[in-house]
Amino acid sequence: MAGSKSAALRAPQPGDAAAQASRPGASDIHARLQNAILEHRLLPGTKLGEDRLADIFAVSRARIRQVLTQLAHAQLVEIVPQRGAFVACPSPEQARDVFEARQVVEPAVVQRLIATLTPAKLAQLRRHVAAETAARLAGEQRAIIRLSGEFHVLLAELAGNSALARAMRDLCAVTCLIISLYNAPTRHSCRSDEHAELIDAIAQHDVAKAQQLVREHLAHIEQSLVLWPGEGGDDLESILRE
Repeated sequence: MAGSKSAALRAPQPGDAAAQASRPGASDIHARLQNAILEHRLLPGTKLGEDRLADIFAVSRARIRQVLTQLAHAQLVEIVPQRGAFVACPSPEQARDVFEARQVVEPAVVQRLIATLTPAKLAQLRRHVAAETAARLAGEQRAIIRLSGEFHVLLAELAGNSALARAMRDLCAVTCLIISLYNAPTRHSCRSDEHAELIDAIAQHDVAKAQQLVREHLAHIEQSLVLWPGEGGDDLESILRE
């Protein structure tokens, strides 16, 4: 009898399978948190409590801990012993380091892209800038922020060098945090006309001009920064359920 009772306690209840299937996987939770950070909906310094996130996503704390660890490896989250996880707050020195690295990496990206350029790659770049322009005309601020960062990642992916693409993904992710922290998300942080000018130079196979334009573009973004921290305090559930 005791065995039967124990087995009954362990037996799945009606609806358990459906509930389990509807719960988001680690990759989905990772994407939602990452997008909320990169779109400046979760600001630097926002606490990412495991219990709160587990409740929001209806998953275990172990799954949340796995996702937060992945985001920490990408430098989007900082895990502080005895305090928990927070959206990362790059320091002014780290911000300067990121832009210094991008000034080295991105000229190499455009040189590689020009060397491997095809009409299909060029068309993809122009479609992306068209999407940026449409987002600006519609006043879709989140889309503007996301597309502006994705443009630079797209350059690296189309260049065809996996190491450069990986470096650009990491650098662009941290740059989004830096802009959120030191410069309120504005239209001026990454101008679409500068993206269009860069594409024109790439289309002309003008390596020197393309490299000059990308350096100037990065300098404009860095010069727009105001070095004081913001504060994160928005409600996690209202942000992540959007």
